[in-house]
Amino acid sequence: VQLQASGGGLVQPGDSLRLSCAPSGRTLNGYFMGWFRQAPGKEREFVAAINWSGDTTNYADSVKGRFIVSRGNAKNTVYLWMNSLKPEDTAVYYCAASRSPLNFNYGDYQLYDYWGQGTQVTVSS
Repeated sequence: VQLQASGGGLVQPGDSLRLSCAPSGRTLNGYFMGWFRQAPGKEREFVAAINWSGDTTNYADSVKGRFIVSRGNAKNTVYLWMNSLKPEDTAVYYCAASRSPLNFNYGDYQLYDYWGQGTQVTVSS
């Protein structure tokens, strides 16, 4: 599965962005999906995850209450709605897909099988 992440940009603190992750060549149906981010000089960190049906989501504490992960109606696109953005949210954001349900270890990026190319999010005044 090739994943295409999009929607990043330069925004001010307090603004919102919506990131999208869509596959090319194959459907995302049945895949467990995750969002990760990596800031310069830092390790990749977990942001959010959603199971294939879309009824279970998980978030990092740093984004809980501000970010929402969802799947499109056909479950073939995954979104990350980012609200009340802060400068510390600045990073390259990646979407990832797992063929296995990662119900308990969704935060381990090494368990994901496919990755998108990343989209830059910069929050600055």
